[in-house]
Amino acid sequence: NMGERMVICMANTTAVYARIDTGLKNDAERILSQLGISPSSAIQMLYSQIVLENGMPFTSKIPCIPPISVNEMTLEQINAELMKGINSIETEKTYTIDEIDKQSEEDFSES
Repeated sequence: NMGERMVICMANTTAVYARIDTGLKNDAERILSQLGISPSSAIQMLYSQIVLENGMPFTSKIPCIPPISVNEMTLEQINAELMKGINSIETEKTYTIDEIDKQSEEDFSES
């Protein structure tokens, strides 16, 4: 019986309450509506992906700041960058060219 299935299914659910920005909620729900997905289904999908990924299903990090041309920097900015290099040498935190190349590839390949 379909009614019995609905009761059994509902018995295995619980409510999730979250306070989010009103504008964000409205924008997201407008998009979900166009996709034919209810907010509850979207949350169910998110939680399912968290379980499958054993973590967040997306990268959560501060975006990389692209390099700035020296021509666009002020003298103070250039001096500050040079001081970072000098300070790293003085604190023995140095990197090989290969380490810098590898880190640069990682930083800029995700942009």
